[in-house]
Amino acid sequence: MSETVSDFVVRRLAQWGVRRIFGYPGDGINGVLGALNRDDHGMEFVQTRHEELAAFMASGHAKFTGELGVCLATSGPGAIHVLNGLYDAKMDHVPVLAIVGQQARASLGGDYQQEVDLTSLFKDVAHEYVHMATTPEQVRHLLDRAIRTALATRSVTCLVLPNDLQRLNAADAPHEHGTVHSGPGYRLPSVVPQRRDLERAAEILNQGERIAMLVGAGALQARDEVIRTAEVLDAGVAKSLLGLAVVPDDVPFCTGSIGLLGTRPSVDLMNECDTLLMIGSSFPYSEFLPKEGRARGVQIDIDGKMLGMRYPMDLNLVGDAAETLRALLPLLRPRTERKFQQRVIGWVDDWRKLLEERAQTAAEPINPQLVFRQLSSRLPTNTILTADTGSVTSFVARDVRITGDMMVSFSGGLATMGPAIPYGIAAKFAFPERPVVACVGDGAMQLNGLNGLITLAKYRERWANPCFVVVVMNNRDLNMVTWEQRVTEGQPKYAASQELPDLDYAKYAELLGLGGARVTKPEELPAALDAAFRADRPFVLDVLTDPNVPPIPPHISAEQAGSYARALLSGDADALAVLKRSVASLFPSLGKRTDR
Repeated sequence: MSETVSDFVVRRLAQWGVRRIFGYPGDGINGVLGALNRDDHGMEFVQTRHEELAAFMASGHAKFTGELGVCLATSGPGAIHVLNGLYDAKMDHVPVLAIVGQQARASLGGDYQQEVDLTSLFKDVAHEYVHMATTPEQVRHLLDRAIRTALATRSVTCLVLPNDLQRLNAADAPHEHGTVHSGPGYRLPSVVPQRRDLERAAEILNQGERIAMLVGAGALQARDEVIRTAEVLDAGVAKSLLGLAVVPDDVPFCTGSIGLLGTRPSVDLMNECDTLLMIGSSFPYSEFLPKEGRARGVQIDIDGKMLGMRYPMDLNLVGDAAETLRALLPLLRPRTERKFQQRVIGWVDDWRKLLEERAQTAAEPINPQLVFRQLSSRLPTNTILTADTGSVTSFVARDVRITGDMMVSFSGGLATMGPAIPYGIAAKFAFPERPVVACVGDGAMQLNGLNGLITLAKYRERWANPCFVVVVMNNRDLNMVTWEQRVTEGQPKYAASQELPDLDYAKYAELLGLGGARVTKPEELPAALDAAFRADRPFVLDVLTDPNVPPIPPHISAEQAGSYARALLSGDADALAVLKRSVASLFPSLGKRTDR
């Protein structure tokens, strides 16, 4: 049998090093599915329950491995469904290729069933490269360029394949004018700023007396260099959400997360510094950075377009984080005393005591802060941790300590609900020997997490280490939006939009052949967590938590306080419970549990 265009696509992906494709079938992509069925290059197709999950898995694969993530979808509705997961990859700057089917070429423009203008539809999310193949001779260079562009620009690209084209015989373009002849292969370059710019950066940093460092996902491969730079400069280090794994939380001068989901020491660090060194981060909330003019700034980023966007830096350096810091370190003046770091360490110690006190305050039935602190103490140091978007993000970011060589990811730029379980599944395929923990709110579970559990059950026996723990924060409330209604809008909770139906997620997991336990009392938590990590299969912990425990930001403005008060005085049905939990969080000694 002659090689078809679809056979060539699968073979070419293998030549590029792709070993796994996440997707869902449909007649618009059947040619490629047939080629995958015939494949002898070791390509694995992971069947998801929804195309959005496939795109999230491709994004998660790229985030945890640094490799190209690939998702596959049929024409029309299938292609439309992948968009949300692809925007997650786009906004967090990871390389993902979407291969989507299309109706037959002769039908296009005829208002045919499932005919969607896919190149226009994908033009924003795959703005670096999206093309539809119309002849077999094109496919080679379109696929090569889509992959190379995704890797080189850390972006989403898209290849559209009409279904009739997929079945045609593959063909190389003739060696003549008007043809393109491409080849596979891409290696990351070594990018380091010029010497004079490094010297200027060192001059700025050496003059600083109170230096704050902010690191993001772009510094994930520069842990040693970041820590060494902080030690030399007597600096404190704050981390963006996607950069939580850059510096372990047992490094004493690490202040943890920053921003609305951040810590008080990170606020203090930015308020007190006279110099800011930002590395590999596009952290968006400028109100949590130093006030303009109070601190000098140096920023390092591999992408020049991301420089100088959040704070008016004195110097912007285009470069790889690790290599740039290695080149910069010999130019820095080591500090003989640790005056500023000692202050930072004091802030961190006080904050950790406060978090522990908050976790022990009474709640009905369980304080979510207690859940994640007890989870944190049980995490193996090689855990891959994912968390969904919502109030669960706040509690994970503050109460879970990242240690060892843990890997962590969230939906950062898009902040979409739904990625935690598909991220975890992608991580488990890539690193089957490592434990995976996915922290999910009940809203995200009902959105697509339940479908994710079906995929988890389908593939669980393939993994050498069965440990995959799903922790569901079950508070029967779309909790983050509820708090935003109160604090941002000054409105009471709108029950019709916020309250969720109750569901026993543990029993649902057991129906699928997974492990599960519902936790209804604080004293049940330790045994349930231990059982989840010892289980011989993925395990769902359905923890009933109190929706009225506030995910308090590290800094509360007068405007926020006023909105909050107006909301509670405007008929919020949970006003009394909310007030009690808020007082207990602000003054933990007043809200101690009595059941310990």
